[in-house]
Amino acid sequence: MGQKVMPLGFRIAIREPWRSRWFATKKEFGKLLRQDQQIRKFIKKNYHSAAIARIDIERTRDTIVVIIHTGRPGILIGRKGSRVDELREELAKIAGQQVVVRTVEISKPELSAQLVSESVAEQLEKRVSFRRAMKKTAQLTMQAGALGVKINVAGRLGGAEMARREKLILGSIPLATLDAEVDYGFGIARTTYGVIGVKTWIYKGEYESVRKTNGANAKAR
Repeated sequence: MGQKVMPLGFRIAIREPWRSRWFATKKEFGKLLRQDQQIRKFIKKNYHSAAIARIDIERTRDTIVVIIHTGRPGILIGRKGSRVDELREELAKIAGQQVVVRTVEISKPELSAQLVSESVAEQLEKRVSFRRAMKKTAQLTMQAGALGVKINVAGRLGGAEMARREKLILGSIPLATLDAEVDYGFGIARTTYGVIGVKTWIYKGEYESVRKTNGANAKAR
């Protein structure tokens, strides 16, 4: 089970918060879900260089709050907030109501599985050897403080006739326990030979609440 279940989906509502936080009736649910998808696609497509790892969406009756977790907030905000104002206007057109945009800076992009996947994919598009790209990126992630990293690439690697999979594992990746904080990301490299998929798992240790409970129990003993 631990090898097949997506780590984020496995932990949602137990250890991880929902990425879309709102309530809707059965009649409106499909429309709002589609709207969330359009918002995420628009931001990822038009602000790809801002290193966006995650987009959370919260809704009230009158307002949509879009929380963007980014490794390069300066690119997203622009000079004196000009790009954020443009983004807000574009999202308001998609949603048909007022939109508030908030940015959250990712202090260590090397520990974000989504950004690591996109980094490897970008290197593959620039014709860097897949083994070199995987090894270099995994080492940077471990140096940043990760306890384990696994990178899996699949496709026509190195322009080979037949598609295959290659994986690299450093440290440990405990996928079967909910106490382990395992981040997951997926990227796509569009090369001249075809599409190559990049999956990344990063083990950061136990969740904060688990650490605090274990520490309190140790003191009590």
